[in-house]
Amino acid sequence: MHRPEAAQDGTRRKAYTALLVTVLLPVGLVVGVAVWVRNKPFRGGIASSDAPFLDTAGHFFLGVAVVLSVSHMMGWLASKLGQPRVTGEIAAGILLGPSFLVKVAPDVAGWVFPATVLPLFSGLAQLGLVLFMFGVGQELASMQLRGAARRAVMISQASLLVPFAVGTLAALPLMDQYMADGVRPLAFVLFIGCALSITAFPVLARILHDLRLSRTRPGQLSLFAAAVGDGGSWLALSVILALAHGNAPTAVLGSALAALAVAAVFLGPLRRLMARWPDRGSAPGNAPTITLFLVVFIGVSATLTASLGIHQLIGALLVGLVWPRHHKRAMAAAAPLAATAKTVLLPFFFLGFGLTVDLSSLHLDGSAGVALLCLLAAATAGKVFGPSLCAWLTGLPRGEALTLGVLLNARGLTELVVLQIGYEAHIINEKMLGLLTVVALVTTLMTTPMLQFTGIRPDAQLPPLPVKEPVPPASAAPAESVGAVS
Repeated sequence: MHRPEAAQDGTRRKAYTALLVTVLLPVGLVVGVAVWVRNKPFRGGIASSDAPFLDTAGHFFLGVAVVLSVSHMMGWLASKLGQPRVTGEIAAGILLGPSFLVKVAPDVAGWVFPATVLPLFSGLAQLGLVLFMFGVGQELASMQLRGAARRAVMISQASLLVPFAVGTLAALPLMDQYMADGVRPLAFVLFIGCALSITAFPVLARILHDLRLSRTRPGQLSLFAAAVGDGGSWLALSVILALAHGNAPTAVLGSALAALAVAAVFLGPLRRLMARWPDRGSAPGNAPTITLFLVVFIGVSATLTASLGIHQLIGALLVGLVWPRHHKRAMAAAAPLAATAKTVLLPFFFLGFGLTVDLSSLHLDGSAGVALLCLLAAATAGKVFGPSLCAWLTGLPRGEALTLGVLLNARGLTELVVLQIGYEAHIINEKMLGLLTVVALVTTLMTTPMLQFTGIRPDAQLPPLPVKEPVPPASAAPAESVGAVS
């Protein structure tokens, strides 16, 4: 009979032998070969570099870490200063571009954000935009403006047309100095009007959430007005781009009619079809399938609207408006997508825009300073006083009407998208891109301080009940949802 000690000794010897043969010996051979060939001559003359080496994947993940860290740090700082977090995230994207980082440390900027990874960041940015706009569409569809839908439509038209008209007038003396070469003056003037009429719909939704105004009457009316007004602005932008590119009027009209037809199909039969989606309890069995279906649905809709000359964000917004709110598993599949877009993906859009604009090259002296002041005055007056006057004349109390106008003056994300489109289409030059970027940032930063003059605290919870309508028709329905009107 073998002793237990002898068995243990044999097992130990086998383990040591395995360690020697399969670990130590191969490592020794590799080290020996490396030492032997270290000083051998090599062909090709490849120069050594002391800089750390990273391949494309390494640079990508390094850039992701830097963008998210700086974005969330600046968002936290903005919240400490009483501003919405999204303003800090926008500032982070600009700081990481030629406005700051490229000027201060160009080697660091080139190493963290090499040209090979920028298309990857652009893809993340576009994905974040469409997913976030889908979430905003869901939030819009969930609102109930009981008895106030007619007022909301009138306010939305005022929020589009008044600043558009003011912007076209402000653009007239700026044509010679800030219009891109080879563009039609009509396209330039209309583009400035369109840019100043924009309310940053996604940014406004973030501001309302951060300031806890989402369920107040001015908050709901402003979000609805921004949605309808921006929809009109995107239609106008498609016409302006067609004018800039010399398209025939019939082609422009055809694209606009096709876009309206798509919106009618989404908000009519498709929405009713989605509303019949049965909800058989909250079992999570089909959650991955629903998520996959939703992502494909958003992608197809965004592609469809983009192919019609309307921005892909409108397609994502339409999906959010028709996505069934009564279906537990459908809503559970949608929530993580919108949350991921807000916290993880949108910072890459801010980075992409920050790499496009160089605010450090602006020299705000003389004519440039006057132009900036004129654009700021036109943007603020058109967006604040136009919708406020319309809201007050249709029965909203004065303080709430002014709050509504102040909220609609917030620009940022959507205007940055529009400005980038106009710059890439060679409608505005780089100087005007910088000036309008400053307008977008300043009008967004003005929102919280200006709310103090309206008598509405940022955390106030005004009752979202209707006020008296200006004499509704007798056949009017007692309650109308935002989604139905839009």
